[in-house]
Amino acid sequence: MVAKLTKGFWPKTANIILRNRILIIFLIVGFTIFMALQWQYMRFSSSQTNLLPDDHPVNQEYQDFLSKFGEEGNAVVFAIRDSALFNPINFNRWNKLSKQLAAFPEVEYVLSTDNLQELIKDNEKQEFKMYPLITGELNSQKEIDSITNHLFNDLPFYENLLYNKESKTVRTIVNLDKDIVNTSVRKDFILQDLNTLVKNFEKETNLDVHISGMPYVRTMNSQNIIDEIGKFILAALGVTSLIFFFFFRSIRATVISMCVVIIGVMWAFGFLGLLQYEITVLTALIPPLIIVIGIPNCIFLINKYQQEVKKHGNQALSLQRVISKIGNATLMTNITTASGFATFIITDSTLLKEFGIVASINIIGIFILSLLIIPIAYSFMPLPKTKHLKHLNKKWIDAFVSWMERIVRHRRISVYIVSIALLVISIIGIYQIKISGSPIEDMPKNAEFFHDIRFFEKEFKGIMPVEIVIDTKTPKGVLKPATLKRMNQLGEVIEDIPELSSPVSVVNLVKYSKQAFYNGIPKYYQLPTSQENTFIMDVARKSSNNSDLLKTFVDSSGQTARITTFMRDVNTNRMEQIEARLMEHISKIFPAERYNVYMTGSALLFLKGTKYLVKNLIMSLALAIGLIALFMAYLFRSFRMIIISLIPNLLPLVITAGIMGFVGVPIKPSTILVFSIAFGISVDDTIHFLAKYRQELTANNWRIEKSVYNALRETGVSMFYTSIVLFFGFSVFVISNFGGTVALGSLVSATLLLAMLANLILLPSLLLSLEKSIANKQTLKKPQIDILPQDETNN
Repeated sequence: MVAKLTKGFWPKTANIILRNRILIIFLIVGFTIFMALQWQYMRFSSSQTNLLPDDHPVNQEYQDFLSKFGEEGNAVVFAIRDSALFNPINFNRWNKLSKQLAAFPEVEYVLSTDNLQELIKDNEKQEFKMYPLITGELNSQKEIDSITNHLFNDLPFYENLLYNKESKTVRTIVNLDKDIVNTSVRKDFILQDLNTLVKNFEKETNLDVHISGMPYVRTMNSQNIIDEIGKFILAALGVTSLIFFFFFRSIRATVISMCVVIIGVMWAFGFLGLLQYEITVLTALIPPLIIVIGIPNCIFLINKYQQEVKKHGNQALSLQRVISKIGNATLMTNITTASGFATFIITDSTLLKEFGIVASINIIGIFILSLLIIPIAYSFMPLPKTKHLKHLNKKWIDAFVSWMERIVRHRRISVYIVSIALLVISIIGIYQIKISGSPIEDMPKNAEFFHDIRFFEKEFKGIMPVEIVIDTKTPKGVLKPATLKRMNQLGEVIEDIPELSSPVSVVNLVKYSKQAFYNGIPKYYQLPTSQENTFIMDVARKSSNNSDLLKTFVDSSGQTARITTFMRDVNTNRMEQIEARLMEHISKIFPAERYNVYMTGSALLFLKGTKYLVKNLIMSLALAIGLIALFMAYLFRSFRMIIISLIPNLLPLVITAGIMGFVGVPIKPSTILVFSIAFGISVDDTIHFLAKYRQELTANNWRIEKSVYNALRETGVSMFYTSIVLFFGFSVFVISNFGGTVALGSLVSATLLLAMLANLILLPSLLLSLEKSIANKQTLKKPQIDILPQDETNN
């Protein structure tokens, strides 16, 4: 039925394309201009990547926290570890920098030595008051020494918040307006205003300022992504054009192919703007992916055109056959590639869903462009010269194909032994794969902001916030002595975990109140006893300044409090151990019937998101495999053929997973894309080979051995060309500064190279070994869809 409906479709399509060349050119130009106009709507991601769906319990807890306390990752921190800071000129200039930052409307408030407040008890009014530590410029070294000694020795409230007592590192905390943290305003402020102020300060003082904090890290990381887009596109164009020219030795063939993929890239950016999707670390990969995936289409079409010209020298007939004989095969291979990306759409992750939608649309788009532009462009040009066809007779390619044929003919047992050995070893490696939930791991290791992250991890134990929310279930329950003691007890547990910074909560403020009550003596920086609590808290309630301080730690009803700590960059297993240890103590310290306590924060959110993503992508990969299996079943009507076609494509994935385990590449949002991408692309070779094999079966009266070797000789060259282009095309990602992108490029390249060898050696070997089982004509009924016409002689 389908065969009847589709009969003559491609010849008719070829006639339509060639008869309406001018109109089609104008339509392509018009649509490309329309796509270019959509670029103005492109937006670079300003918000933190959230891998969890909105209705996920962990995400709901995080949103509940934000509704009570606002954005937790809105602090940019500056620090200096240099004794030269403590001279009058430099110290006053440091304080001036704080004033300059505080003057910007994007800044909510600044906490620094310049505006540091000291809590002091007013004995006359019996209330606490905040007094500035510094009231003006410091003109002598003696004044500075007095201030710093007082800060380092008498104000433990600020220890590990504004200073490190051991190294004498001093820190300034700049809290950005919560409304602009996840917008482009934050990026403009940091890149233009903040960085300029810091550079001017460093130039004037010759001091090295370390900058970090999640808003700053996210901004600098996003800028790196933006900078890399152009680099990837140029690298992909350069590498693929050089390889293309090396194979074809034709400038015009190379130029035509480059025009196809450049227009494809313009469409890719246009779709991002049209759909109003943000450019993230994933969607930034789509333009170079389109180049790498589009070039094989050009290779198949141009190779077919040149072979037809060599055969009969008739240009019109050659162009007609390019479309009618290669069109459906190329369509099917692009559909399978697109389906590998489209499976991301079923995930609940917005990040992956957008990537899958744009990638799959543009893969079909690049197929349409190549099918239209290449025949039309050649129709306006003279026939290729003899020198342009020399590549069809290269001896080294013939030697390569002969080598593969000899292995398939004489070494099949060795092929199976090697395949099984690789399978067993790879399975061992798979058990060693670890999952990485660190948002910092993929960041460029050579970037200055990454070195600053390590600096803050050493001096202040990290920048990634972890929040513990305590709901007392009763209004004003936070300040009850029993609650404060429990929070202090949990704080001591946090102090004992080396990867976590000293906790900050309302407990610190209450301890500071007791110290102030006893005239600022540092040894009284502790929780009040039950006897002291009544009159110390009575003084605190009378103090107008306390209400402002409490807003940071307690919600407006006084029912819910937060404990904030910061985490170093640790591996996923350690992060889970820390979480389990804290939750164990939380369940002991806070009875469930009286308190509702949960952990949240961006560090924990990323960990949970990564694990959630792994589950989703396993499902999407299984769906991709299922779709390809159905496609093979529809073509060949044989369960054995489904198995035979899947083995050469699944084995490279298993080997790649094993390599990841052995070399220590973890599963993370970037590397789990490898499998779906590689599977969707590598199965194209299988389709090309089996399509040609099926034609040979019909032509050779179902003689499998002859059909296999004919298919191998005919398809080997094109499969080799496209695989080499894909290998080097994906290899351009290794120039990235991002570890995840480097891993993605190298792993996909390796997988596709393995897939080429599997499809050219293992696949024909399996067909020959199962010769008796599948030779029956009833098993191999003529399929309902003709991928390639039966007189087709090459790919």
